Amino acid sequence: MKSLVKRAQRGDDQAFVELIEENKQAMYKVAIGILKNDSDAADAIQESILICYEKLKELKKAQYFKTWLLRILINNCNQMLREQKKVVGIEAYYGAEDTKGKKAEEKIAAPPGAATINEDFLELLDQMEQQYRVVLILYYVEEMSIREISQILQMNENTVKSKIHRGREQLRSQM
Repeated sequence: MKSLVKRAQRGDDQAFVELIEENKQAMYKVAIGILKNDSDAADAIQESILICYEKLKELKKAQYFKTWLLRILINNCNQMLREQKKVVGIEAYYGAEDTKGKKAEEKIAAPPGAATINEDFLELLDQMEQQYRVVLILYYVEEMSIREISQILQMNENTVKSKIHRGREQLRSQM
């Protein structure tokens, strides 16, 4: 992956496309875990890819490309959540139903061609606080090490361990 990053930093667009292809599943899983909505996740991913493309030359160490990319994505997702809190949706105004009478809540579905995530696990994650949900997705779904998670989330490794432990406890209590 280092050579692809170096090529992309020198302006090779095909290398950048390959990097994004390698990381698109991880990006989707993180975005859907935070935002719980396919269209919002797609928007966050698209914005993150654009930022990554524009600022790729600023990346100092090529081996941290995935960490850097996911950090950008998490920041975008968190920004979207902050903006959504400021807006009152029509569902909240009219109750939990949209104008066609359907429930406003949607099931999380993977995009065509994406590896499907266990729906039961997603439902349990939906009920968790975001701080635990993100850590558990990175740890169990993306199979990242505690060190990688601490770099992505910019927190101490012991804090990551604590959040994984507390997240597991929440999962156990929900089951």
